[in-house]
Amino acid sequence: MYRSLNAELIVETCRASQQRIAERFVNSGLSRVAAELYSVSQSAAVLSKWLSRPHRPLRGLAAIGIFAIVGMVVAVARQVKPQPASSSIAEFLQGLDAALNEVVFISLAGYFLLSLETRIKRFRALRAIHELRSMAHIIDMHQLTKDPERPGDFPSDPADSGHNPQNPAELIRYLNDCSDLLALISKLAALYVQNFNDPVTLAAVNEVENLTNGLSRKIWQKIMIFDRILAPSSRGPAT
Repeated sequence: MYRSLNAELIVETCRASQQRIAERFVNSGLSRVAAELYSVSQSAAVLSKWLSRPHRPLRGLAAIGIFAIVGMVVAVARQVKPQPASSSIAEFLQGLDAALNEVVFISLAGYFLLSLETRIKRFRALRAIHELRSMAHIIDMHQLTKDPERPGDFPSDPADSGHNPQNPAELIRYLNDCSDLLALISKLAALYVQNFNDPVTLAAVNEVENLTNGLSRKIWQKIMIFDRILAPSSRGPAT
């Protein structure tokens, strides 16, 4: 039960995060990103289920193709009439070269058919992972200007308070939400390879996880700075 990711729970977590961010920062850019991530999570749940299932039509097509190739090889072999030893070394080498070329061609054709399902699944998975990678960079852009060394970034208009954080406490919540979204992106990427054992796709997922971890570390460095800013005020005036 606790040895694999549950796609439904991940989707529910994305929905809860989107709702929380929308309530804290009404009509903000981050809330729209969270809503988009919730939509992506629903598509990811469907795609991960599709990746985990065997594609029977493609497997049937591959089997038919392989049997056809084997049949043609057998038919050609029956038509070949054995000849006595070659009259020269040159003719022998020429015949050996032709035979090797045919073996290579047949092997490549068989590999193409056998890997057809994996390559189609890989294409769809990599396209989805690329989408997650782009969303991670978008989230990074949203937190980029939330810098404790830029006091001018705090909006002065109270009417804009629903869109952007107004003080260090709200900025901490904003940055926490960014970190949560990055963690969800990492989990959605891992969902694609949970039941799809493809080295190329797994490498792409590892890249996304490294990216989100690195961006999250930057965010937490900012959170620690804001915590130090809030610490004196939380202790109150000295007596």
